[in-house]
Parts: sequence; C-alpha cells; structure tokens
Amino acid sequence: MPLDALRHTPLHALHLAAGARMAPFAGWDMPLHYGSQLDEHHAVRTAAGVFDVSHMAQADISGPQADSYLRRMLCGDVARIGTGKALYTCLLNEQAGIIDDLLVYRLGTDRFRLVLNAARRDADLAWLRAQLAGFSVVLTPRDDLAMLAVQGPQARTQASRSLPHALRVATADLARFAAAEHGDWLVGRTGYTGEDGFEIMLPADSAPQVWQTLLEAGVRPTGLGSRDTLRLEAGLSLYGHDMDETITPLECGLAWTVHWEPPQRDFIGQAALAARRTAGPAQQRAGVVLACRGVLRDDAPVFQEGRQIGHLTSGGFGPTVGRGIGLARVETGAEGVCTIRIRDRDLPGQLVTPPFVREGTLRLELPPLIQA
Repeated sequence: MPLDALRHTPLHALHLAAGARMAPFAGWDMPLHYGSQLDEHHAVRTAAGVFDVSHMAQADISGPQADSYLRRMLCGDVARIGTGKALYTCLLNEQAGIIDDLLVYRLGTDRFRLVLNAARRDADLAWLRAQLAGFSVVLTPRDDLAMLAVQGPQARTQASRSLPHALRVATADLARFAAAEHGDWLVGRTGYTGEDGFEIMLPADSAPQVWQTLLEAGVRPTGLGSRDTLRLEAGLSLYGHDMDETITPLECGLAWTVHWEPPQRDFIGQAALAARRTAGPAQQRAGVVLACRGVLRDDAPVFQEGRQIGHLTSGGFGPTVGRGIGLARVETGAEGVCTIRIRDRDLPGQLVTPPFVREGTLRLELPPLIQA
C-alpha cells in the first residue's frame, strides 16, 4: 500500500514529532519504536509504557437480543460475565477456524463493546453483519474512538492521573478483566504484554492530551516493536501468525477460550469443533527456547531426532529471557529437546510451556547454554 494511502491515528503527528520510526501495519502508519525498542521493552517490564493502539477496531453491540446474538457468535459465553467485566475469546467460522481473537466487554444487560484486531476489521465486521438476521441487534463501529494501552508495574498509578475524576475513583480498585465506563470513556484492566495496566478507550479528540499527560508523568512512549517482544515473552498469540481461519482453538493453545457448557448453547463452529475434540487434535501449541545464542524466526521448522514435528508460528528474541524464543505448532504430545532450523543451521532448543515471562518474572527454567 502506498505510504500516502495509509491511515493515521489521532496521535500520528505526535509520533512524528517524537522522532518515531514509522512502519506500515494493517493499513496504518504506526510507530515501530522511538529510538530503542529494547529500552521500551524493559520500560514496560520495570515501570510503565504507553502504546497507541488506536488502529484496533472497536464496535458496539446493543439491543434487546445482544446477549443472545453474541452467545451465538462467540465460542466463549458472554452469559458468564456481568456488567463491567471482560472476556477474551474467539470468533469462529462454521469449520471452527478462527476468524479473529478478541475482547468483549459487557457494558450493560444489552450493551457490549468488542475490540478487534486491526488487520481483521473488515472481515470481522462483514461476518458480524452477515449473522444479524433474526436478531434485534444494532452493530455500531466506533471509529470515533481512540485507544491507548498503558502497561507495566507502575502503569495503573501513572495512568489514573490522566483520567477524568469519575474514572480515577472507579478504577482505583478495578479487578483484572474488569472495566469502568464514563460517558464515551471505557477503561479496562486488560492488556497484551504480560504486565498489569489499563487499556483506555476514549474520544479521538481527547487522545492527544491524555498521551501528553502520560509522557509528562514519566510514562515511556512505546511502539509496536516492543509490543511484539512483550507479547511473545508472555506467550500471547498473534492473529495471522499463531492462528488463522484454518486453525481451531484446539490447535493453538486457545481451547480454554471455548465454553462447552451449557450444551444447548449453539455457537457458530460448535459442531466442527466438537468433532475435532472427539477425534483428538493432531497438533498442539508449544513454547520453544534456544539452548544457544541466536534469534528464532517465524516459520522455522522444528525437529526431533531428525524428523520435522512442526514449525514456529512466532519467533524472535526475548529481552527479559535473554534467549531466542518462539511459539510453535507441533505434533500432539511432543516435549523435551528439539532443534530449530534457521538458515540451514540446526540450533538446539527445548519445548516448554508458555508463558516465558509474566509480571516481570521468568516463568521457566532455562536450558544450559551450549555452543551451537
């Protein structure tokens, strides 16, 4: 896509003024980093960073049958969450492939907010609209809103200073995966980094001032580069890499997002997913950590005893881990030592259970370093 055709968030001018290195992402011109991706990563792990995630799609679902509609559309059951609570789950097709992974917030008895991946916006909205027939529901894209993610051990303290007074009070003791609403503002204690923090949905014209207030309070501006290394260390999946419309939740570590009870709830993809569960999925998700120096790459093949058992779906270097790490889709039951082929070199590694890091703490025992 030509650069002049890329979309801009309400903070685009501020990113340019801050000297951000910009890069195309899902049709948007987005900040990759502001000088040091590594420093930004560590800032989120040790203090606080703020991401402009206004490129993500927001859409409201409302109406007397909003609850019934979403219970049909999502593999997770929104009947399980009360007002002010959030649920992470998936939107499936009839074959149980993942159209998108998303967050849904219940704002009331018959009001919900969906937060969708930027790259899946058009596909998601088309699918959601195609299923509206027979439901008394209104689907409203919220292109008037921006979104900031403030993440890190100091994030909530720092972010609260930038919120309207009513939200400062309402979010003071907010539980994880809970949210507080005030007018067109919605603040959720959610995130995509493995750290604590807030995701702030707010009117687009309010976003620049909030961004500046956060930076003045000492919160570091952070780009999509560190967002990726942070989510990888946290073992969080990325659409288009770790899942897509050909992969079901059972093969990519997201079986926990599926609510099978009550059995009479008929969600889209349920029959295909149940058949796959009965047969037993042939593949599973695993974490991979190198036992030598190096960086892992997406799509690299994974071997055991000279036989390929899968491939990396996400790969990189974990700054907190200090090793090359990745997420892989491998044969069900695979565990133990492995090798990963990078540019015709077979590097020693270990299959592990993600996450690698949560809340700044290493969550696995690293294999001893050896010379590759």
